[in-house]
Amino acid sequence: MALVSVLALTAAGIAQAETTLTIATVNNGDMIRMQGLADDFTAANPDIKLEWVTLEENVLRQRVTQDIAANGGQFDVMTIGTYEVPIWGAQDWLVSLNDLPAEWDADDILPAIRDGLTVDGELYAAPFYGESSMVMYRTDLMEAAGMEMPEAPTWDDIAKAAEAMTDKDNEIYGICLRGKAGWGENMAFLTAMSNSFGAKWFDEDWTPQFDSEEWKTTLNTYMDLMNNYGPPGASTNGFNENLSLFQQGKCGMWIDATVAASFVTNPEDSSVADKVGFALAPDNGLGKRGNWLWAWSLAIPAGSDATEEAKTFIAWATSKDYTALVAENEGWANVPPGTRTSLYENPEYQKVPFAEMTLKSINSANPSEPSVDPVPYTGVQFVAIPEFAGIATQVGQEFSAALAGQQSVDEALEKAQALTTDEMEAAGY
Repeated sequence: MALVSVLALTAAGIAQAETTLTIATVNNGDMIRMQGLADDFTAANPDIKLEWVTLEENVLRQRVTQDIAANGGQFDVMTIGTYEVPIWGAQDWLVSLNDLPAEWDADDILPAIRDGLTVDGELYAAPFYGESSMVMYRTDLMEAAGMEMPEAPTWDDIAKAAEAMTDKDNEIYGICLRGKAGWGENMAFLTAMSNSFGAKWFDEDWTPQFDSEEWKTTLNTYMDLMNNYGPPGASTNGFNENLSLFQQGKCGMWIDATVAASFVTNPEDSSVADKVGFALAPDNGLGKRGNWLWAWSLAIPAGSDATEEAKTFIAWATSKDYTALVAENEGWANVPPGTRTSLYENPEYQKVPFAEMTLKSINSANPSEPSVDPVPYTGVQFVAIPEFAGIATQVGQEFSAALAGQQSVDEALEKAQALTTDEMEAAGY
């Protein structure tokens, strides 16, 4: 592949002495692939050495949050999400990326994704990939059950399909969902799911709402699905664990990140690659679907002493040229999805079976109006306040304990209400 445009992204003022960029990232397939292709970057930028710190999702969030809050300077590039960017950007913890080269083409970023990474006109992170969530399902098992998945299913449709596809004697479970505790693990799924049932984290006075009937219905529906049709040990399953189960042919359905579509349809990794269909995340007839909106993005902490080199790397990793590099080496189905308008206008990418459903899912999420009723916060699968990560991690532990059979739904919701109330009062809401 020609390196002309990549070379053009190299900042003119980089010192000739070798600089080491320490990059904190998450251990998912797209990020691992980027590391494998990084020779393309270092060949064009021989004075920049890359050092990777690759961590499990919950651990990554903890490490980068601790470091940036303390201005620790451990990392030059951080992989962070749509939750952190506006909060940290507003506190001047991140370096603005408004001066990335013109050929990087900020206007090409999908508006829904770009808006979530922008504070007061300053872009504080560049999206590596964007996602919503959707239903991934086994077309062969649906056909064998004499059923057809609607493009826009309800939760009742999901329950019926899960029952029909479950064959526990042969280790096939009708549905796999996140159960691992964490604000970005089980609570990402459950918060998005709750929106479709009319539930919300807080009313307009910031009063927690876990004592509502809507949350009780949400959690009972989730528990019924998982206890009746889910795999054993689901309370420890997050994204990666469910991905593995689906690829092994053990899940009839999986409702999770749209980015997983390339992994479950990759014949090198998935035993059911040619038997996967896609549908929008379920709704409950109330006008909201249970899908989220997220981007894993690359940002520069204000404590870095290599900001220009970090910008050079970020411009490479999130560029159109990088997308073309992945397509050349891995095929169009494996390029980072959900970030650029030009990708979805590309005739080659339009042939990818999940491309259209991914874009529909991203465009159907509305962070400004996440729930059926008005709420004082933005965010679909999170609440965009600094306190949310800590509170939701605790709530996630209670819900995971309920899934593990250690307490009832009512007990979990009662504890969630109490701890959220205490934390919000302590924070001054």
